[in-house]
Amino acid sequence: MGIFSAPASTATPSMERRRPNGATGGLSIVAKDLTIAGDLQAEGVIRIEGRVVGNVHAGDQVLLSEGGVIEGDVVTREAVIGGRVHGSITGAERVEVQASAVVHGDITTRRLLIQEGGTVNGAVKMERLDG
Repeated sequence: MGIFSAPASTATPSMERRRPNGATGGLSIVAKDLTIAGDLQAEGVIRIEGRVVGNVHAGDQVLLSEGGVIEGDVVTREAVIGGRVHGSITGAERVEVQASAVVHGDITTRRLLIQEGGTVNGAVKMERLDG
């Protein structure tokens, strides 16, 4: 055994990100050149770079990239919006409206971040963490 050698380990570290409430699921991507007409539903994360005409439900996160469009409602644990949403957003824990985002609809969440330049045309309902 050399100076810089370490004993071999049989255990491999887990690379899976911990999600609240034991949620599992992978990453689903709607590519930039893709348009989906219909509702999307996933347990994990949905990243949208293209366009969705329908409702989007994700157990963990909805990530809408700059240039992405959702024409429908968003329901998720956490939403990070960089594109355009024409519909309501419900984030059980958190909603982030980035500087490039435009939201035409209501937002319901416990925590809200609107970056300078982000636009929200609708009502905002904030729920208290303690109920």
